[in-house]
Order: sequence, then structure tokens, then C-alpha cells
Amino acid sequence: MLFIAILVAMNSCSADTAVGSVDNTPVSALVTNYTYNDTELQTMKLINEYRLSVGLNALERINHISFKCEEHNLYMIENNVVDHNDFVARSQNITNVLGAKKVGENVAYNYKTPEAALRAWLESPGHKENIEGDFTHFGISVSTDATTGKKYYTNIFVKI
Repeated sequence: MLFIAILVAMNSCSADTAVGSVDNTPVSALVTNYTYNDTELQTMKLINEYRLSVGLNALERINHISFKCEEHNLYMIENNVVDHNDFVARSQNITNVLGAKKVGENVAYNYKTPEAALRAWLESPGHKENIEGDFTHFGISVSTDATTGKKYYTNIFVKI
């Protein structure tokens, strides 16, 4: 299974948002283990605090979603890009594995702190729309490029 995950990460694929509805693809196994770093935990906390401050529900984290975010970060680092390549495949996986009805994605690059990343997302209409969207769950990965030291953020929002 790890080999398949690595293979997908190597072949998966702007600093804007993506939202989609999805259809059928092969169902993959549910990923239940994900270890969150401090930046990820802080970013999720800030997103939920913001949502609560504007009268929205807090989102529940799901490890499978964070794993899909991490796969995308590894792809972006490997290919030196910031994009939404293969968002449809990530959405389809999340829909099939978790039963999602709606999936949205924000990506960001080179923000040193969770506060800076969230501020940038909130200043962008598309990103803000995802953060304030009709979602119930989310996942996040913040990965650092070992060569450049720059951080890559992928944040996926899901309605289940």
C-alpha cells in the first residue's frame, strides 16, 4: 500500500483554489494514520477560529484528507510547482473513500507562519470562499522543501 501511495504521490498533481463535484473512480483504502506537525495543527485551529468568528461551524479533521494533502505537497515539491494538478483525482478518491458530497482545495507556498498563510487565503476571494464554504470536514498538510526550506500548504475541505 505504501508503494502505491508513493507512486500516486510522484504522479499526482496555483496558488488558487479548486472546487469540484466528482464521479466514480476505483475506491482506495481509507488512510487512518497521519501525524500532524505543529504548523498543521495551528493552521487548522486558526481556520476553525475564523469560521466560528463569522458564525460558521468548526470543521472536523480527517486523517485520510490530510494524507491526500501531503501527497499533493510532495508532488509540488518534487516538481517545483504550486498548482492544483490532479485535483479531480484527489476529489474522486475522497468522495469514494469518505462519501464526500463536495470537495474544495486551497494551496499556498512560502508562508512562514500559519497566520500568514491564513491571512493570504482570506485576502483572496476564491480561497476565502473555500474557508467559509458549506463544509463539514477538512485536512491539511504543510510540508517543507528540504532543499529550499520553503513551506508548501495544501488544505482540502469536504462536505460529508
